[in-house]
Amino acid sequence: MTPFALVNRKQALLVLGAATVVFTVVLELVDPSRQVAGAPSILDFEFAASHARASQIIGEWGSEGRSAAHLSLLLDYGYMLSYGLFFALAGFAIRDTARARGWQRLAAVGVVVPFLALAAATFDASENVALLLTLAGEGGGFAPPFAAVCSAVKFTLIGIAILYVLCGVAVRLRARLLQPT
Repeated sequence: MTPFALVNRKQALLVLGAATVVFTVVLELVDPSRQVAGAPSILDFEFAASHARASQIIGEWGSEGRSAAHLSLLLDYGYMLSYGLFFALAGFAIRDTARARGWQRLAAVGVVVPFLALAAATFDASENVALLLTLAGEGGGFAPPFAAVCSAVKFTLIGIAILYVLCGVAVRLRARLLQPT
């Protein structure tokens, strides 16, 4: 890999990392639970898992909460793009570092794990389609359980990708600390 490619990846990681943080803050601020006191959060809606529970949540939100949920679900597409790409690129960086330093197990796991971040974003997108349909009253009995399954898979996959990146950072820091001075 050329130094130019590394600079580009570092720049991409900085931009995507900053975008992920900004989206996290914005999504927290527009969450329906912040707009309507005591109302369920968007996370509660993701895991409603039934038409009855989803309808109950939508009812508790009222029109202000529904508008906030709609905005949150639309903004989430930018978020999934930023976090999916960030953790994929970070995973590839960890994998490449592991290969270069002979950390065979970390490198071997890195053949697959970075792609899990992209898969998580894909499940997030599918979940959002189901939630937007439910919010519009068009999801029927299928959309809420489908969204809940997609949400569970999304969190599992992104959790694995995040754990891989954190382990890679920890291994790299440990190697730096153990280097003779």
